[in-house]
Amino acid sequence: MSSVPVAVVTGSNKGIGLAVVRALCRQFPGDVYLTSRDPGRGQAAVAQLQQEGLRPLFHQLDIDDLQSIRALRDFLRDKYGGINVLVNNAGIAFKVDDPTPFAVQAEVTLKTNFFATRNVCTELLPLMKPYGRVVNVSSMVSCSALRGCSQELQQKFRSDTITEEELVQLMTKFVEDTKRGVHEKEGWPNTAYGVSKIGVTVLSRIQARLLDEQRKGEHILLNACCPGWVRTDMAGPKAPKSPEEGAETPVYLALLPSSADAPHGQFVSDKTVKPW
Repeated sequence: MSSVPVAVVTGSNKGIGLAVVRALCRQFPGDVYLTSRDPGRGQAAVAQLQQEGLRPLFHQLDIDDLQSIRALRDFLRDKYGGINVLVNNAGIAFKVDDPTPFAVQAEVTLKTNFFATRNVCTELLPLMKPYGRVVNVSSMVSCSALRGCSQELQQKFRSDTITEEELVQLMTKFVEDTKRGVHEKEGWPNTAYGVSKIGVTVLSRIQARLLDEQRKGEHILLNACCPGWVRTDMAGPKAPKSPEEGAETPVYLALLPSSADAPHGQFVSDKTVKPW
């Protein structure tokens, strides 16, 4: 078993994920895994970074596929005995003018951005080593979407005692409400992406709380972050930030020094803790 520290970035064959891998290859003292659904695209991204003189490694990961997540889990456990840094970057977004019905957008978006990200955490968080760092890539859109929720929903999502089960029930309810055409009447905002990222931010708060309760002395720090509006396939060419600039906050959180005890369980943008 290797004693080398190991970092994993999900959905990292392009965009912000690729920029995070590039930065970690330069700054993280260990092995860095670039992952993607499509092995061909993943290997091409690895080759691109190798041409820059960097040495990322590749592992296939489709976060929508539980078997794929578990294959990565078993590989990390057997080869490294755990994991030191996990950046949950993989996600999807429909374009604003996409004609896909809203209920379908809601189901597909939450399936990947919330439920699949949660599955990755369920399988990999038990492998986090002491002083591990977990970064869940969320979005400032989660804050605006939260403000667009009813007072009752806002109260639930801001609660310091909400459980993972309760959060899952709420995310499931949103999808069901969209199918019945009653999501706005039920207090939801009109953004599937925004609600999916509310889920990621609140999940991060819950996970951090559980780490404090169950693994207090291990100094694991877990946060959600917003990379900003970044020029990617997802956000389009008009965004003000480059992928490298978008990677700055996730990388900052992934590389918090072992002496740090904060931020933890926070929502961070531009390396600054934002109110939730």
